[in-house]
Amino acid sequence: MIRFLFKKFFGAKVDKNTASTSVKYLIIGLGNIGAEYTGTRHNLGFEVIDKIAEQEGCTFKNEQLGAITQFKYRGRQVYLLKPSTYMNLSGKAVRFWVQKLKIADQHWLIITDEIQFELGKFKLLKKGSDGGHNGLKSVQELMGTQNYPRLRIGIGNDFYPGQQVDYVLSKWSEDQYEKVSMVILEAADLVRSFVAIGVDRTMNQFNKKKRKEGE
Repeated sequence: MIRFLFKKFFGAKVDKNTASTSVKYLIIGLGNIGAEYTGTRHNLGFEVIDKIAEQEGCTFKNEQLGAITQFKYRGRQVYLLKPSTYMNLSGKAVRFWVQKLKIADQHWLIITDEIQFELGKFKLLKKGSDGGHNGLKSVQELMGTQNYPRLRIGIGNDFYPGQQVDYVLSKWSEDQYEKVSMVILEAADLVRSFVAIGVDRTMNQFNKKKRKEGE
């Protein structure tokens, strides 16, 4: 009888709290490993992930198919991943860690550079095509879906036809990186919002903000 009463009056609260602390999110920044790629436009996803890890005081550990770390945010377990598969095979690392960590749909987020956006512009989307981005193409093929959140951050497209590869693998100028650094901070805030309030409300908040700034 005592056990029945305890479960009736206190059990639901215990279960609810346990459930809230067990919610997991995986944030994946796309890029290429190796010193020669550090600071290049194509590694912008890595830089956002590094900034969040720095802010949260957590350290990456090299694991299978990527470097990973974790921290708690508002009762949620957040994993940060930098794939070690190189950009064109990013989907291998994403699939492995989504399955290994048992991350629910819409609880994993891809962060990547985007040549279709001007420098400083970014946009959070719930789904979409790969847009010609090889990293997103790999994720889409191996995950078998386009329905996953992605944060696309503009790197501009100041290059001549046929020079796209050289452009994305080149490094920022000092003036450009000053602007990029501010975008990285905004992106880190967006990620925390995604974890705390979900993709829809975060899209409304941050995408609307960027539209107003562009007016």
